[in-house]
Amino acid sequence: MSTDTISDMLTRLRNANLARHQIVKIPSTTLTKSLCQVMKEEGFIGNFEEIPGDKNTTVKNDKFNYLLVSLRYKGKNRSPIITALKRISKPGLRVYVNHKEIPRVLGGLGIAVLSTSKGFMTHAQARTNGLGGEILCYIW
Repeated sequence: MSTDTISDMLTRLRNANLARHQIVKIPSTTLTKSLCQVMKEEGFIGNFEEIPGDKNTTVKNDKFNYLLVSLRYKGKNRSPIITALKRISKPGLRVYVNHKEIPRVLGGLGIAVLSTSKGFMTHAQARTNGLGGEILCYIW
């Protein structure tokens, strides 16, 4: 598993989206579950569920649980709902904002996901609640 679970999750979603996969398997942590919940509420993914790790893998004692995330597409040519995912705050450079400095993503077309003292939420929810926090990623 990667040390930066959020970047790992965003990369897996981006790659599955480009390959037009219906579902993608992501290592389950509290961070990835919370981020999936925000993405589901905003309509970027269909659904997600937690499954236990495979017993028949080449990795001994695969104790990790995984999230099966179903991706959403639109139209006959199945164009992805998620156009882009961009990681903002990284382990080497954290980005924090107060509620007055929360950015708008693509003039309101995308969302910024923040980690606040009240949990993960979108930029709009954080602004209405008057909460600042760490900007994790942009999704549009």
